[in-house]
Amino acid sequence: MRLEYFQMIDRVAHFDEAGERLEAHSTVPMESPVFEGHFPDHPLMPGVLLTETMAQASGYLILALTRFTHMPFLAGVEKAKFRSFVGPGAPLVIEARRIHQGSGYAVTKAKIASGGKGICDAELMFRMLPFPEGLSDRMREQARTIGLAPDAPAPEA
Repeated sequence: MRLEYFQMIDRVAHFDEAGERLEAHSTVPMESPVFEGHFPDHPLMPGVLLTETMAQASGYLILALTRFTHMPFLAGVEKAKFRSFVGPGAPLVIEARRIHQGSGYAVTKAKIASGGKGICDAELMFRMLPFPEGLSDRMREQARTIGLAPDAPAPEA
């Protein structure tokens, strides 16, 4: 996890196309400028970055399910609940499930756990738009880097 660069996912542990589910893993870095202000002498991962982590796992899920045909842009966060805190060094397990796709939108339910304990969960809505110039190749390369194969063949009809 590289907080300063908004690279929240270290690796995809499992992609279940039929179940429309993705599990990703990440580790909160031991040091980051983010922790200097959140909070001094008591570093905690900000809730907004936990939300971003769920959004990125969900985005990779949607990209894989749609074979990288459109870019999912976060458009809404609903029913977000933060149940516990995580600090530097915490291992995170992120799960995302697609619950709806259509009319240019996709919706996922996502959650994060650490050490078997639920940390947060939310329902996330994404607007599906054509890739901005040059972003498709960069997203495919980043997906490969974290262990998601963006060039898998399309399912047969």
